[in-house]
Amino acid sequence: MKIKDITTCIEEIAPLNYAEDFDNVGLLVGNYSTEVTGVLVTLDTLENVVDEAIAINCNLIVSFHPIIFSGLKKLNGKNYVERVVIKAIKNDIAIYAMHTALDNSIIGVNAKICEILGLKNQKILIPQKNTIKKLTTYAPNNHAEEVRLALFNAGAGTIGNYENCSFNTEGFGTYKGNKNSNPTIGQKGEFHSEKETFISVIYEKHKEKNILSALFSNHPYEEVAYDIVSLDNLNQEIGLGMIGELKEEIDELSFLQLLKNTMNAQGIRHSKLLHKPIKKVAVLGGSGSFAIDNAKKMGADIYITADIKYHEFYKAENELIIADIGHYESEQFTKNLLVEILTKKFPNFAIILSKKNTNPIYYL
Repeated sequence: MKIKDITTCIEEIAPLNYAEDFDNVGLLVGNYSTEVTGVLVTLDTLENVVDEAIAINCNLIVSFHPIIFSGLKKLNGKNYVERVVIKAIKNDIAIYAMHTALDNSIIGVNAKICEILGLKNQKILIPQKNTIKKLTTYAPNNHAEEVRLALFNAGAGTIGNYENCSFNTEGFGTYKGNKNSNPTIGQKGEFHSEKETFISVIYEKHKEKNILSALFSNHPYEEVAYDIVSLDNLNQEIGLGMIGELKEEIDELSFLQLLKNTMNAQGIRHSKLLHKPIKKVAVLGGSGSFAIDNAKKMGADIYITADIKYHEFYKAENELIIADIGHYESEQFTKNLLVEILTKKFPNFAIILSKKNTNPIYYL
């Protein structure tokens, strides 16, 4: 088992293409071709986590947060980031992080929070833009079905709950090959007209490599004519935050107490209570002040996130309750999610949940 086998599995649920532009995700330390002795899953990669990996013979740390976030200009061990990287390299330990790639996954960080809170009818709070593309190609009529099916099998043509979606129309194409050409149909140097099918499909951008490979492998022409355009359509399967509903509405104080107990929060900072029952709940793990307006627009009764500043609580404006449960607390179950996924995929391999609490915040 190589590191690439593990990361490929992770990227099936959290493609790195969907990480936010500011982020630093993927294999931060190590080589994809390295044989894996064991995987340690953690929320943060700190020195004591690397020590833990060494002690239990795990040479791959899968971390939610990236230890290297901005560029490293020196490796002198003067801060915790440099010390972690130096220790990992010295002990041949690789570090992989997914951060906002998993935040944007429909079965990622926020889906896990919804599961813990027992929410149903879940939807993405902020669907990500520019993730959908459209491919148009032209194939001879007697090869159109073969090309179309190859595109479907590579992941193209999925719209919501529907698969194998495409638009097709018949027309004719023309071409004339030069002296270096080797036309599949017709003769070089001669003008040719061929009855063709126009095929149009959409796809999620992380599938593009496989889809183009399928197109070129199954299209009969020496030179394949195709167009790719990016669409402004929102992707309801990829994005930040989630919103769902409780099975039954509950009063505010009871829900806040339930939230505190369920998320193991040492305390909850919240905006003014509105004396209305809680039914619709929006969540966003980590720093989520930027999504307050989205939660309001979606009709949430309460918005659960972290790192809310003083003046940002005013943004509730008597429309909902803003609840700050703490950054670590909002993301703590992420590592459990990753262990569940990896253990299911690799049941006979050592996938270990870190025992280290990496929360840097303490309460009196």
